Amino acid sequence: MKPLDPRLLRHASAARVFLGLGALLGVAQTASIVAVAWFTTSAVVQVVDGRAAEGLATTLLGLGVSVAARSLAAWALEVTAARAAAQVKSQLRARVVAAVADRGRAWVDRHSSARVATLVGPGLDALDDYFARYLPQLVLTVLATPLIIAVMASRDWLSAVIVVLTLPLIPVFMVLIGWTTRAAQARQWERLTRLASSFADAVAGVSTLKAFGRERRQVERIGRLTDDLRVETVTVLRVSFLSGFVLELAASLSVALVAVSIGIRLVEGSMGLTAGLFVLLLTPEAYLPLRRVGENYHAAADGVAAAEEVFELLDDEHGVARAVSAGPPVGIERRSVGAPADALVVDRLTVDRGGAVRLPETSFVAETGRVTAVVGPSGAGKSTLLDAVLGLEPCEGRVVWRSSGRAPARSEISWSGQSPRLSSGTVAWNVALGEGGEPDAAAVVRALDLAGAAGLDPALVLGAGGEGLSGGQAQRVSVARALYRLDRVGSRLLLVDEPSSALDRITEARVVAGLRRIAATGVAVVVVTHRRAVSDAADLVVTIGGAS
Repeated sequence: MKPLDPRLLRHASAARVFLGLGALLGVAQTASIVAVAWFTTSAVVQVVDGRAAEGLATTLLGLGVSVAARSLAAWALEVTAARAAAQVKSQLRARVVAAVADRGRAWVDRHSSARVATLVGPGLDALDDYFARYLPQLVLTVLATPLIIAVMASRDWLSAVIVVLTLPLIPVFMVLIGWTTRAAQARQWERLTRLASSFADAVAGVSTLKAFGRERRQVERIGRLTDDLRVETVTVLRVSFLSGFVLELAASLSVALVAVSIGIRLVEGSMGLTAGLFVLLLTPEAYLPLRRVGENYHAAADGVAAAEEVFELLDDEHGVARAVSAGPPVGIERRSVGAPADALVVDRLTVDRGGAVRLPETSFVAETGRVTAVVGPSGAGKSTLLDAVLGLEPCEGRVVWRSSGRAPARSEISWSGQSPRLSSGTVAWNVALGEGGEPDAAAVVRALDLAGAAGLDPALVLGAGGEGLSGGQAQRVSVARALYRLDRVGSRLLLVDEPSSALDRITEARVVAGLRRIAATGVAVVVVTHRRAVSDAADLVVTIGGAS
């Protein structure tokens, strides 16, 4: 990543705001630095000349105000940077989540989900150091250093020339050290993501590993990866400490050259004490921002690497899953007659992942106000069909509304998958998952009622993974979640995957009745099922590979 990557400004508006405010605060801080040097010089000269105490008091007051102004400007710059970091992280995380959702399950399958989680978690958290320590110094380097050199030149051109000639030494050392740091940091980031992926895989397969007695091997493997990460982390720290020493040495020697030059001219009388002391006090300030840029680069290295991956992900336009047009829709006979207002047209839809056909060519029309059941043997592609309609699978064919000819928007779709995927919290919180603020109690009760779970207490607190509910209850809460979204957002397409696989016949009948009530409100309901009772109650039954 460049010192300031233009992609950061494009993808995070908060970064642009920070640069604007940072520039103003940088100018204010530079002005206060010059004022501190001037008032300090004036105070020393007055004492040496033995001037009256009244004049010295005024100078000391100006010095105090200048020091306070410098401290206030530095504090304001740090606060602005911290707030900008939080806002930028939030904006980038939102963009990454949206991009991953757009790319679909096939993209996630090709990339490690643990790597993506590490990227949006601790990876982007490292941007705190980038904004709080690195970027403010970069702003000061661009603004403060030229201004300070200009002020020095107005008092002593020779010292300004020495600073201009020696200042490039710091970037040269920064580049040389940066090559080593970049390689070490890249290895550290790779070790971190590999450790995260291995840990996630081990947790996901812990039951299988335990059954085959292989759990100890995974413990040893994760231990080795942890040791590798520790070694690379220490390597990065060693390079960071050494680079700080080198940059400090280069700056100190450069300041010494200016100091020797001023000292010689003071002794021979060709330079006054006021000009010499003023320029000498400003000289370290000219090197300070650039030196700190080099020192803080190492602290921001992880955030820089994570930001590069984020930008690559956001700029990868080839990963987005899109359905393409494939000619006119193919009609299909319906069980019930009527003229509903609209319909979802699924036309010649196919999914091919890695050369394997996950969904054979499928066409049907799911009308609003009707229930469409999708049936077929396990593995035929029923769930893949719903993923394609949701936009989670790259596909060929067409999924559009008949009236407008466009694909359904996300806000128009409510969905319930095979796995309930419940979290710790109340039943009401799980039903209203994804909605900000407190759940609408009345809407939660309505959703539970339509899902056949009217007797379930919305205030019941669940454990991790929905602990505290039976499989059938968890399934109904999942269906209620989709119905809650449909009620709150006004969706007109409901996709449900195996809503009654864990239910008894009586409860299943309640769920089916709820789906029909939802359809009657003008919603197109598409339900994947193996259960005869559900398909018998549908207006249209689509069998993968054909229809009846």
